Amino acid sequence: MKIQTSSSVFILILSLSFHVSWGSLSSIVDDTSTSQDFISCLQSNSNNFTTISQLIFTPTNSSYLPVWAAAANNLRFINKSSIIRPSIIVTPTDETQIQTALLCTKLHGYEMRIRCGGHDFEGISYIADVPFVMLDLVNMRSIDIDVENQTAWVQGGVVLGELYYAISQKTNTLYFPAGICPAVGVSGFLSGGGYGNLLRKYGAGADNVLDARFMDVNGNILDRKSMGEDLFWAIRGGGASSFGIALAWKLRLVPVPETVTLFLVNVTLEQGATDLFHKYQYVLPNIDRDLQVRVLITSENIDNTTRKTIRMVFQGLYQGNIDTLLPLLDQNFPELNLTRELCEEIRMVQSSLVFGGFPTSTPTETLANRSAIVKTSYKTKSDYVRTPIPKSGLRKIWKKMFENDNSQTVVMYTFGGKMAEYSDTAIPYPHRAGVLYQVLKTVSLTDQPSDTTDISLNRLAWLRSFDKTIEPYVSKNPREAYSNYNDLDLGVGSDTYEEASVWGERYWKRANFKKLIRIKAKVDPDNFFRHPQSIPVFSRSHSDI
Repeated sequence: MKIQTSSSVFILILSLSFHVSWGSLSSIVDDTSTSQDFISCLQSNSNNFTTISQLIFTPTNSSYLPVWAAAANNLRFINKSSIIRPSIIVTPTDETQIQTALLCTKLHGYEMRIRCGGHDFEGISYIADVPFVMLDLVNMRSIDIDVENQTAWVQGGVVLGELYYAISQKTNTLYFPAGICPAVGVSGFLSGGGYGNLLRKYGAGADNVLDARFMDVNGNILDRKSMGEDLFWAIRGGGASSFGIALAWKLRLVPVPETVTLFLVNVTLEQGATDLFHKYQYVLPNIDRDLQVRVLITSENIDNTTRKTIRMVFQGLYQGNIDTLLPLLDQNFPELNLTRELCEEIRMVQSSLVFGGFPTSTPTETLANRSAIVKTSYKTKSDYVRTPIPKSGLRKIWKKMFENDNSQTVVMYTFGGKMAEYSDTAIPYPHRAGVLYQVLKTVSLTDQPSDTTDISLNRLAWLRSFDKTIEPYVSKNPREAYSNYNDLDLGVGSDTYEEASVWGERYWKRANFKKLIRIKAKVDPDNFFRHPQSIPVFSRSHSDI
């Protein structure tokens, strides 16, 4: 299905899918359906009772738990007994059903959570502490690739792996600069800004959004022109689910070579890892923007002893061939000792397989197979580094890692290049010029039955103490964090700006956070679209914001 943006086409669809128009539907529901429960409301305002009933799931349905858990990617919340699951799950197949679900949710006093991929680190899209309707966009997965114009229209339920596979079926010389995990929802990715292996050459994913279809709190469907540049700015990095429902995105596809080069270099402390990483901080953020390198850092026991070491894996992707890559690194970073044997020339779509955890020989259609993605249980935190960490600081970090039980991974993701050319205020995502690399800190809880076992609690406590250890070496005023790596430890209060700024300025910085608050007050003044870290709405006493 080709996603259309013209209002005339939408009006035709609306007239075919409903007995009445949106405006008259509202009056009918207000007058005659206020005593009905949510499901009756949804069914009575659909022209196909059988179809709509097949898209609704409640705890009494045998399919309810499988549908709920299908895209709940952090097992930490699936295994948690104290959480509140949705009262109703709605899995619409078209935009008019979303309109009806929105209307009925408001009418019956529920909150709404919107799930596109379910990859949010705190489970915000599929759990809550109040009764809620979960709008699961799993059936809204149309992708229309326009190779000639180098664009794609992508519906809100598509995940990155499906997008990459769809592009690869049309061309090997275009791609989209998105993230490395195939299970991440495109909407969630873009609405947080989104970074990936092409960001040093093409910027964040949200920098490459050309248009959108977006439903506001009143059920109006807007495109870039009708929503205005302020709202279009906000949903590309400011958390689209704070403002409404992202139905589809028009993306700019970017050119890539037919062959790219992938490499892995493994080193330990005994092999000079500290010196190597120290130089990495100076060289890689300023190297040719065709090269992206991330560094995965873990601790491990040496042989079968109690002594520990640090292992680093330098994983690189170069938009070019081996014969060009080797001289580039020999000149700029010879200490890496990259050899031809450690490199592999592949297609860009194969690189997405590898970064997604699959061998290069894996069939590319695996990217579009959601069930092929292994789920884990974890807790994560993020930072940005703007000044190289001295060797003395690195040694303190290694020492702290030795205190844990090897369940942690720290990932350094190189920035620079194109990212430095964007203003911090170009879109809400502000982590731009001056950022050397992003830091992802995570502990795995996968081997534990819940996050409340003694081992889990010890790991979580270690992660929070590690967060303190690394604090002197990361960005300050504010200490930056990535909104797509949502972390409720940062705070959830939003009664006042002072309260909300504790976490909001870390995600978006002050100027962007204040602008997001002003836009939110205009488009959703009653704060219907909310979650623990959504953009807040304040009283008139905060009008100076």
